[in-house]
Amino acid sequence: MARVWALAILVGVAGLSSVPSHTAQAADPIRWAADASADVPYTFHDLKDQSRLTGYEYDLMQELGRHMGASLEFVQNDWDGLIPGLQRGLYAMVICGIEITPEHAEGIDFSAPYYMTSERIVVRRNGPQLTRLEDLDGHVVGTIKATQAERILADHPQVQVRTYEEETNVFMDLVNGRTDAILIDGPIAQYYGATNPALQIVGEPIGKVAYGIAFGKGRNAALREQVNTALAAMMKDGSLHRILARWNLWTPEMAHYAEDSSTPDIAPTEWQAYVDAQQGNAGWSARVKRYVGFLPLLGKGAVLTLVVSLLAMVLAVGLGLTLALLRIYGPAPLASLAALYVEVVRGTPLLIQILFIFYGLPEFGINLGPFLAGVIGLGLNYAAYEAENYRAGLQSVARGQMEAALALNMTHIQALRFVVVPQAFRLVMPVMTNDFISLLKDSSLVSVITLTELTQTYIRLSSTYFDYFGTGLMVGAAYLLLGLPFVRLARMAEKKLAQPHTRRR
Repeated sequence: MARVWALAILVGVAGLSSVPSHTAQAADPIRWAADASADVPYTFHDLKDQSRLTGYEYDLMQELGRHMGASLEFVQNDWDGLIPGLQRGLYAMVICGIEITPEHAEGIDFSAPYYMTSERIVVRRNGPQLTRLEDLDGHVVGTIKATQAERILADHPQVQVRTYEEETNVFMDLVNGRTDAILIDGPIAQYYGATNPALQIVGEPIGKVAYGIAFGKGRNAALREQVNTALAAMMKDGSLHRILARWNLWTPEMAHYAEDSSTPDIAPTEWQAYVDAQQGNAGWSARVKRYVGFLPLLGKGAVLTLVVSLLAMVLAVGLGLTLALLRIYGPAPLASLAALYVEVVRGTPLLIQILFIFYGLPEFGINLGPFLAGVIGLGLNYAAYEAENYRAGLQSVARGQMEAALALNMTHIQALRFVVVPQAFRLVMPVMTNDFISLLKDSSLVSVITLTELTQTYIRLSSTYFDYFGTGLMVGAAYLLLGLPFVRLARMAEKKLAQPHTRRR
C-alpha cells in the first residue's frame, strides 16, 4: 500500500520536533492518521454516507482504543504527507496499509504486525489468463509504487511494469486494456478486483505482506509498547479475527501468524454491505441521486478553495508590487534581494515550497497551521510572478509621466502612488486575472498539508465510486463558477480604467 515512500521520507523532515509521548491514561485523545480519501478497504468514507468513516483498519483502531483504555482521534492527511506529519507531531501514529519492510523501517518504527496477507494477480476475464509470475513475462503489469509487489516485479526484467499512486487508476487501466494484469496486495485485489464483473483474481497467493502501525523513528516507545500489548490481546481474545472476518479479510497467512485456526460463525457483513453499495450505484437514477448528495461536500471544498485563493492573491499582489517597486526604484542592495527572491521562488516547485513551509519550518520553531501555511505558500509563490508582471507594467509607463508629476511638486512616493502605479495597474489587470485563475487551480496542492479542498474532494469521491466522468464534470463546473465572477469583475474594472477623462455635459 505504500506509495512514494522515498519521496515522503526524503522531504527533509526526519529531524523535526519530537512527538510527545502519550500514555493510555492521558486526558487528551491519542491522534492517529490515515488517508481516507481513496483507501478501500483500509479507512474510507462509507459509500452510503460520506460523513461516516469505515474500513477494517478504522474498526481495528476503535477496538485498539478500547483495549488500551484510551480515546483515539482520527486525523485525515494526504498519503504523501502521512509520514512527514508523523515526524512533525501532528499525530502519534499512522495506520494506512503500510508494509513492514527494511527500507521503511529505516525511516519509521513499526508496531507488531496487525495483518498478514499476500500478493495476488488480477486479470480481465476476457483477456490473457496469466496465473503465475512467470506468465507475466512480456506483458504490461500494473501495481502501486514503492510496494513489495513492485519489488517482486523488478526481479522479472521481462515484465513491463507500470506503477501508479492510486488503486483506482491501476484497475481502470486494466479494465480499459492499457495493462494485461495487476500484481497487488490481497485486500486491494479483493475489494477492487473481485467486485468488478470484468475482472477476476487468479493463481495462488504470492509472497507474504505484513502491515504495521507506524511511529516516529525513536519516539513514542511507551505508546508503541501499549499498542503491541493491545494487539496481542486482540489476537488472543478473537476480536481481531472478528473484525477481519466481517470484512472478509481473514487469510491463511493471518491464521498462521495469530496461531488461530478457529472458524467462528461470523458473517462477512461489512464486505457484503460494500458489495451491495457498489451494485446499488449502477443506473442513471442512482447516479443522479448520488451527485445530489455530493453537493454539500463539493460546496464545502469550494468555499475552502475560494478563501485560500483570495487570501493568497491578496498577499501575492501586495508583496509582488513591493518587489517590483524595489527592483526599479529601490536602492541597489534591496533591488538585488528582490531579484534574488523572484528567481529562487520561480525556479523551485510550488509543492516543495508548501511542504517546506509546513514541515520544514518547525525545525526552526515556526509552526504554522495547515490553513495559514497554505495561504502563505501560495501567496509567496505567486508574488514572484506578480512582481515581474508589475515590473513590466511600471516600465511601460512613459518616463515623462514621472517627470510631469515631479514638476507638479509631487514627492517621488506621491508620483508613484497617484500617477505611475495606477497606469501600470491598468496595463497588468488582464494578467492579474489570469494569475488568479491559475492560483485558484494551484490551490489543489494544499491537500498535501491536510486541507480537503475541491480537488481533494474530487479524488475522494471519484476513487470511492469509480466515477471520474460525472464527478469530474461537477468539480470542473465548480472551478468554472468560482472563477467566472472574478473574470467578469476584472473586465468591468478594465473598462472603467480605460475610460478617457472627459468633461460631463
